[in-house]
Amino acid sequence: MVNSFSFRHYARWDFSRDQKYTLSDKTKRFLDTLKGKMHITVFFSPNTPITADVENLLTEYQYAGKGKIDLEHIDPERNLSRAKELFDKYKVVTDESLLVLDYEGRNKTVKASEMADIDQSGMAIGEGPRVAAFKGEQAITSAMIDLVEGKKKILGYVTGHKEPALTEGTSPITVLKTFIENENIKFQELNLLDLDAIPADVKAVMIVGPQYDFSDREMKLLRDFWDKQGRILLLLDPAAKTPKLRGFLNELGVKVNDDRLMVFLRTGIEELALTRDVQARFVGDSPATKRLGDVRALFLGGTSSLTLEPDRVRAANVRVEPLIQAEKGYFAETDYNTDNQAKFQADAKQNSNVPLTIGAAVEKGGSADQRVQMNSPRLAVVSNATFVQDNAITQDQQGLDFISGSVNWLLSREQLIGIAPKIPKPLTFSLSEEELRRLRWIVLLFMPLVPAVIGTMVWWQRRV
Repeated sequence: MVNSFSFRHYARWDFSRDQKYTLSDKTKRFLDTLKGKMHITVFFSPNTPITADVENLLTEYQYAGKGKIDLEHIDPERNLSRAKELFDKYKVVTDESLLVLDYEGRNKTVKASEMADIDQSGMAIGEGPRVAAFKGEQAITSAMIDLVEGKKKILGYVTGHKEPALTEGTSPITVLKTFIENENIKFQELNLLDLDAIPADVKAVMIVGPQYDFSDREMKLLRDFWDKQGRILLLLDPAAKTPKLRGFLNELGVKVNDDRLMVFLRTGIEELALTRDVQARFVGDSPATKRLGDVRALFLGGTSSLTLEPDRVRAANVRVEPLIQAEKGYFAETDYNTDNQAKFQADAKQNSNVPLTIGAAVEKGGSADQRVQMNSPRLAVVSNATFVQDNAITQDQQGLDFISGSVNWLLSREQLIGIAPKIPKPLTFSLSEEELRRLRWIVLLFMPLVPAVIGTMVWWQRRV
């Protein structure tokens, strides 16, 4: 009876460092949406450094898939006939270890090199390759999404106003670009001055930190796109002068205030430090942030407050709701260019403790019932554009999760909204000179001393 009960009701735990085999919320939600079975053929040699990691991870996929994931393990070095048969079927032309995903007659390969960063620096001194970072879930889930959805979704990236470039090597948002592209989304640069209309295959546009305002013609294209059930993600730099863009937001019930969020943090018994970096939490009332409710994220750089006026636009069937709010203690300073600390402290004391909004969602004509899907115009806006840059987003991945959730909400892919797989980071230690000195004494003196003392004690007892 005990065996029967435990067979049907059991739990799994991941005790690996960083829980690298634990599937993310997004992957689990995606697996729940699979309508058919997915067959995964594993062509991995035992000599591949990540073979065990991949096999353990695929076991988690199979468990989370609830019968929708079939696995077949083939060692190409031992089962030559079966390997050749499938290589011919799937047109595999590489000797590298890989996975072949097959779903409803379509297939896609995931190579071992795509699932891990391998450090081969030690091979010159006789050491083998070392796995620096395992990113199997990112690669496998990305391939699954590509396979199930087929054609990539097009996300227009507006340029021409000194927005961050997308070009590899020079782009400050490389991490964000790669992260979004892994969700079967393709970026397409759009210079609105060169277009008569936003292309029909572009379902959403992304505007990141424009430093110059849009022209009247560009604003007309943007409004036309909005009126035709367009979807817009707008990240504003509060220091940029963009009155026409802000006027467009004001029409939709979102007022961008000319202020900066600040907070005094206690650094000692009597010491206070002023910071303009905003610690904020995601509000879980919107589908875009439902899976991130009450998760905290850091928004580096200048951030202004947003005033939402839902009552003013309700008659136009426009719904406005907050997505991100600053933590308690922040105040909105209108005289933000001064260095007068006394004024800042006085303004901070007058803080009304009303939640300050820095991100909002707008939808026109949609349903308040999240179960009802409608093809309606949608917009997400954040009054900070630096939190998506590489130097900020690698410190705090919650920003990536928010952008991913917002983009998927804009593209009506609510099933893909969730906390994504974490970006793998190598484990590093930073030691000061004093700490290195202590470590040197431990290694050179105390570690050899311990067995010497034990040996002496054993010798003495035997002698007695």
